[in-house]
Amino acid sequence: MTEKRTNKNPLKGLFNYEWIVKNISFFLFLSALTVLYIANGHMADRTIRRINTINTELKELQYQYKTLKSEVMFKMEEEQIVKAVEPLGLKISKEMPTRITVSSVK
Repeated sequence: MTEKRTNKNPLKGLFNYEWIVKNISFFLFLSALTVLYIANGHMADRTIRRINTINTELKELQYQYKTLKSEVMFKMEEEQIVKAVEPLGLKISKEMPTRITVSSVK
């Protein structure tokens, strides 16, 4: 028995010009999907960078808020208020306040 060898490449018929022309719409679809995938990745990166920037700004604003709040709380203490108004000549009254009553006339 003689063996017949064929040197045919199984992929030879698969990638010919006619097959590529038939499937050009599929290649265009795959290309569009690839572009959308890359664009989506870039938008996600940009969004993550923006979120990180906003988080750092938020932390800075929180530090400023806490600092200002502690300063205001310190200045609202009675001793600090007394020190602040002494140059104006104001002093804490030692007398009890008097109550004013208004009698209604009928």
